[in-house]
Amino acid sequence: MDINTRRQKQQALMTDLLERKIRLHAQHLYNQRGQAEGTALQDWVEAESRVLENSILAPLYRKTRLDGRSSDEFDEEVKDQQFAATDSSPAEVGAR
Repeated sequence: MDINTRRQKQQALMTDLLERKIRLHAQHLYNQRGQAEGTALQDWVEAESRVLENSILAPLYRKTRLDGRSSDEFDEEVKDQQFAATDSSPAEVGAR
């Protein structure tokens, strides 16, 4: 096995371990919130933020996650998030 293949396998393993840790933390948040439906994305983002904030592997994780999607998919997701953030009625904004 050459060095590049070994490095890629090690990086994939580290990324998988980080993702598993994030998943477990998101599950913990879900349980803390009384298993409230509709908070999966919020739980995941919060867990991801907490797990990655002190991790030296955060750049590797983010790069791997972005590389797993095409740039078109990433651009579309960013547009959707921006649209959702600006497409709020005054009542919804006040409720936040």
